[in-house]
Amino acid sequence: MKTASGSSRVAALVSLLFTLALFAGAGWVLLNRQYVLDQLTVWQYKPTSEVSALAESAQMNDTGEFYFYASTPQLDGTSKFNDSCKRQEQNSAILGCYVNGQIFIYNIKDERLQGVREVTAAHEMLHAAYLRLSSSEKTRVDGLLDAEYQKLLQSSDSDLKERMEYYARTEPGERNNELHSIIGTEVTSISNDLEAYYRKYFTDRQAVVKLHDSYSSKFDELQDTSTSLKSQLEQLSSDINTMTNAYNDNIQTLNTDIETFNERASNGAFRTQSDFQSARAALEARVDTLKATRSSIDAKITEYETKRQAYNATVDESNSLTRSLDSSLAPAPSI
Repeated sequence: MKTASGSSRVAALVSLLFTLALFAGAGWVLLNRQYVLDQLTVWQYKPTSEVSALAESAQMNDTGEFYFYASTPQLDGTSKFNDSCKRQEQNSAILGCYVNGQIFIYNIKDERLQGVREVTAAHEMLHAAYLRLSSSEKTRVDGLLDAEYQKLLQSSDSDLKERMEYYARTEPGERNNELHSIIGTEVTSISNDLEAYYRKYFTDRQAVVKLHDSYSSKFDELQDTSTSLKSQLEQLSSDINTMTNAYNDNIQTLNTDIETFNERASNGAFRTQSDFQSARAALEARVDTLKATRSSIDAKITEYETKRQAYNATVDESNSLTRSLDSSLAPAPSI
């Protein structure tokens, strides 16, 4: 049979344990405040089917998907997107942004650019993940990122260098944050340590890189084609001009020589019929040569026109793709 004093001691002990548990719980919440806020956000956020498809196609694992949804991602293909993602420089298109803890993605519908939205989603998710790294982990990851960046620079990746210079101008102090997203979604071969790190967020990071390559290669191919065609057009134009000038000079010389021949024939300057026929045959051979030259010039002019049309078509397609990426050309939101 318990005494009254014994019951009091038990009650006091239970009360003390409960109080300690409350303090421990409160301490854990304080230490993990961001995780608690993220979890509450994820519980309340209801992704659309399109947003869910982006996470799936980008091969985000549970952790990556958690950070993605904790950032309440929004897809917007209207001009309203520009209210959230401000363009920093006139010639730099913005495909997405991570602002005030929220992800915004430009909803590109151009089928030629499949993969843009998925890569943008992964890129912005990695911004959210980077900001949640502990100080020690961020220092470790920054070292891995910098080493990878230096390797890329040595491989003459001038586009990446220019891109990082852009971020230095528009987002000073965010170099490693941007490298964290760029390398994670766009670079195929990276160090084993960095690859292991990115497995925290992706079931298959290479799937994201392939999506990036699939649309970026279109721009590279168009650029290579237009550069090649432009060079060919310049060479053809030079050849045509050179051949035409020589042709016109030869025509003028031939006309003079024909007049001289006709005068000699009229004046009986040829001593024998054989001399006459020989001079005439030489002139006819020159005429045939000039005719062949004219045909070559015409063929080059035809080739030039064909390549000019191909060049213009390539430029038009490149401009069309660029316009698809340009959110400043997005339609106004519907009412």
